[in-house]
Amino acid sequence: MITLALHGSNGHQVHWQLVRRPDPRVRLAAVSAFPEELVAELRAAGLAGCDVLPDLDAVLARRDVDLVVLCSPRRDRQADEAVRCLRTGRHVYAEKPCALSEADLDRVLAAASAAGRRFHEMAGTAFTQPFFAMRQVVRAGTIGEVVQVLAQKSYPLHARRPQDEGVDGGLLMQAGIHAIRMIEQVGGVPVAGIVSAAETGLGNLVPGGGLRIAAAVQMRLANGGLASMAANYLNPPAFGTWGNETLRVFGTQGMLEATDGGTRTRLVLRDRDAGPLDVSAPGVDWFTAVVDEIVDGKPMPLALDDELHPTRVVIRAKAAAGAP
Repeated sequence: MITLALHGSNGHQVHWQLVRRPDPRVRLAAVSAFPEELVAELRAAGLAGCDVLPDLDAVLARRDVDLVVLCSPRRDRQADEAVRCLRTGRHVYAEKPCALSEADLDRVLAAASAAGRRFHEMAGTAFTQPFFAMRQVVRAGTIGEVVQVLAQKSYPLHARRPQDEGVDGGLLMQAGIHAIRMIEQVGGVPVAGIVSAAETGLGNLVPGGGLRIAAAVQMRLANGGLASMAANYLNPPAFGTWGNETLRVFGTQGMLEATDGGTRTRLVLRDRDAGPLDVSAPGVDWFTAVVDEIVDGKPMPLALDDELHPTRVVIRAKAAAGAP
């Protein structure tokens, strides 16, 4: 059994997962920095047994909390909060981006190592369908050596998107990170370096605001291959899915793709069109994998360095992009 507390709802907090897919190994003890209306919804949904605490200090004063799940109200404070949790002996599961600088990321990892606690980011992008099926095809060697990868992540633009990147990390780090995970963790080759990166605020609903609307990054892969990433807040509401993802992986023996928000897939080999992939198998739920590791000692699907490398890549891409 593991007892957890949830701090903040700024992102993909796991509260609804605890309601809809309860795990008998997990007990929710408390929430903090949760809006009153969300607390009311949780009570109505059956989580009446958790305490509502005012802040992270109150969470860390609890001796029964083993794991803190962070979706911090401000992402630029989340690394500090993770370090505090780790130093008090708690495991931490953090919304992406888990840190906004490599120095902060390294500080979090050092704190986890010193405390002997587990730290993970909400990093399951490549393990959801259809990307999980694509990953398996690439790992099997079906398309040969990967030479080029193209990835796109697009979300709708709306007035609630923060103009202050400190709130959620900004376009590259809160949305573009998905594309980098697709490139590395589906394509199977890590990014070795940033060739070029650029962002623009063109199209922002707030004149002079800080929200970036589109970003493009060109990268070189560790095997000498190339990768390109596009991210934007330009997905039209009529598109039909909240996220418009595209991933194309080109290898020496064929290519595979997921398009139209991941609703269509295709594998084409040198000698035949193999058609759509079978995406009926479940992927890997990342929170469950974290619980498996903490409670049962089961290894995570990725080594921690591989899990967090896309975060390092988007931090470097952000630095390379400079001012829009």
